[in-house]
Amino acid sequence: MINILNYINWSVGPDIFSIGNFSLRWYGLLFASGLLIGGYIGEWMLKSEGVKYKWIESLFYYIIIATIVGSRLGHVFFYGWEYYSQHPAEIFMVWRGGLASHGGAIGIIIALYIHSRLITKRTILWSLDRVVVPTALVGAMIRLGNLMNSEVYGIETNMPWGFVFTLNGETQPKHPTQIYEALFYLISFVYLMFLYKKTTAKNRPGLLLGVFFILIFTSRFFIEFIKEDQELFEAGMVLNMGQWLSLPFIIAGIFLIVRAKRLPEKIFNNRK
Repeated sequence: MINILNYINWSVGPDIFSIGNFSLRWYGLLFASGLLIGGYIGEWMLKSEGVKYKWIESLFYYIIIATIVGSRLGHVFFYGWEYYSQHPAEIFMVWRGGLASHGGAIGIIIALYIHSRLITKRTILWSLDRVVVPTALVGAMIRLGNLMNSEVYGIETNMPWGFVFTLNGETQPKHPTQIYEALFYLISFVYLMFLYKKTTAKNRPGLLLGVFFILIFTSRFFIEFIKEDQELFEAGMVLNMGQWLSLPFIIAGIFLIVRAKRLPEKIFNNRK
């Protein structure tokens, strides 16, 4: 028998406080804080390159909308279509939970393609190479939000850092995969920032994006092996939905890095 007293009993509620029908939730606060902090970091990066303010301002709004809409639709279509196809009115009820990082990534790519065509007149890789740096930090804060919601955790473990998610009725320690992912995302952010500031990576279109894809989605792929199934249809699958969705990003990351290394550096004049 596992002695639960040796592990961490996680009984933190998702609400910070409630007033009447209004509740401020940890997940929402961490999500919004991540976007705000990520926005400041992105603004600082672009200003250091002399990028026009109107580009920066519009980019912030594009990313916020794309992240929320993409993450929500990713959850709806990748994980919950059987339910939402019967309850379409609930698709945009984001406050009820249900966001998918793969959908968010696709949403941001689409939004930046549109932004590149309409605003910057640059290639989408120029935008993505800069956006992915703070995005890794935002991802870490979102995963901490999952921890506060006692969701997206792992299978049983005997490790001393196992969490017993008591609010969900769990009685055995589980892998706190939210923390694992948050740590990998934070490490990815630090490494990407190093490449951006201390090397010429930003002058090789697609290099930072490729590194981001490999770091984020490779860690996600392996952590999924110790994560509980998110939906019933994943039971018995050799690779779950999160892993299948990660593979294209990993392959794209390898391609982007190889391509970036073969092409000459490109210095951008952002003051034109």
